Amino acid sequence: MALWSALLLGGCTVGPDFVAPQADVAPTWTQASDPRVQASQPVNEQWWKVFGDPLLDQLIELAYANNPTIEAAGVRVLQARAALGETTGDYYPQEQAAKGDLTRQRSADPTGQGEKILGGGYNTFSFGVSTNWEIDLWGKFRRAIESADGDLIASISAYDDAVVTLVADVATVYVNIRVLERRIQIAEDNVRSQRGSLGIASSRFKNGETSELDVAQALSTLAETQAQIPQFQSDLAQAKYSLALLLGMTPDKIDALLTPGKIPNAPAEVAVGIPTDLLRRRPDVREAEFNAAAQSALIGVAEANLYPAFSLSGTFGFASNDRGAASLGDITNWSSRTYSFGPAITFPFFNYGQLTNQVRQQDAAFQAAILNYQFTVLQAQQEVESGLASFLQGQEVVERYRRAANAARRTTNLSFVQYRDGASDFTNVLNAEQSQLRVEDSLAVAEGNVPLGLISVYRALGGGWELRIGKDFVSDKTKQEMGDRTDWGDLLDPAQHQEPARPDDELFPPIDW
Repeated sequence: MALWSALLLGGCTVGPDFVAPQADVAPTWTQASDPRVQASQPVNEQWWKVFGDPLLDQLIELAYANNPTIEAAGVRVLQARAALGETTGDYYPQEQAAKGDLTRQRSADPTGQGEKILGGGYNTFSFGVSTNWEIDLWGKFRRAIESADGDLIASISAYDDAVVTLVADVATVYVNIRVLERRIQIAEDNVRSQRGSLGIASSRFKNGETSELDVAQALSTLAETQAQIPQFQSDLAQAKYSLALLLGMTPDKIDALLTPGKIPNAPAEVAVGIPTDLLRRRPDVREAEFNAAAQSALIGVAEANLYPAFSLSGTFGFASNDRGAASLGDITNWSSRTYSFGPAITFPFFNYGQLTNQVRQQDAAFQAAILNYQFTVLQAQQEVESGLASFLQGQEVVERYRRAANAARRTTNLSFVQYRDGASDFTNVLNAEQSQLRVEDSLAVAEGNVPLGLISVYRALGGGWELRIGKDFVSDKTKQEMGDRTDWGDLLDPAQHQEPARPDDELFPPIDW
């Protein structure tokens, strides 16, 4: 009896037990000695609020609520839930069915005598129930459940990664929009200034104080500056259309949202935590780990097929016919009952290496998943370091360009006054105006690169996915559409599914199947 209990409860489990892969992680960041890098502080979950821009906050909330890519990632979580439910069902009796059939039969009778005696053809009717249960002796079905469970958590991590990408993309496009607006403003300011220079040059030429060359040079410089504006405006329109796409709206609606504003001002410091935090908080790292876990379990599924499969099957029903003295009505008689039951064993020992090679295929896929995980960890560290370098160095670039811009404006003013007073030629004015435009434009780009660098740091740290905490993976509209089309039971109810919400020790424990 104890043996049968052990068999029914599952027996042993073949295949490797998953252990989180090893990966090279630096003990600290290369920029950790910089006082602006706060390695002892945890990553800011709502990092975009450090810019103090309410419009940016609003845009991120709108994007999360309306972006189709996020919604599609949420639907894939529901798909993984359904797949886990399907796989879990295989652990129990795989076949439980009610059957019935009605057939018309006639035996061959070359002499013709049988037809006179038996009346020719006859009908047969049967109905009953049948069941078949392959016992999970080697853990095939339990490993399959482990794999589906890993796929579900990986799909949640993929959703979180999509949120991280969306938040960073919205912030990036928003900063680019503000930078382009500033560059347009700088170009227009310089156009006004250069028109003033053209007016002075034209007046002096009319008075015979200078040659026509000064006027021609002033016109050329003005036209060159004016030519930059349409390109900036085209780039600005493209950036707005990109933002509209991220927000899940048509391009014609975006201008109503974008009130005038400045380039977001980034704080001088950034909280980054320590490199090992990436293994727990960055969604694509978690996704790679759970993908490896799911694949590890499939090795056990394939290996279980190498061993004998034990099953219990049985049928019970009634059968009758209207041949001879019998009638179909006799099927209700207890004497018409039929049944069969008993154990069975299947052992495919002659398979020409197919089953063994299936195990090898799954093992190779698992090794590839391990390597992908290790690469993802390395890539995550590289992205953080690159973001930090851009953010920190960008601040120094801004300071230098600010000094250069102040000097360029002073130079332009002095050269303009000297030319107006006849103390210098027009070449000095042209050179000063061109230098001022170039430096001010570079300053605007540099001022944008600082928040863009900070955004890249937070993207690399996996910041922003916490936006989904307390929310469902799909909107009520999507759930309504899916529920009207298909019976989803409680799979659309977040209260019935407590998937991990945060990557801490309580909700994301080390995988131990």
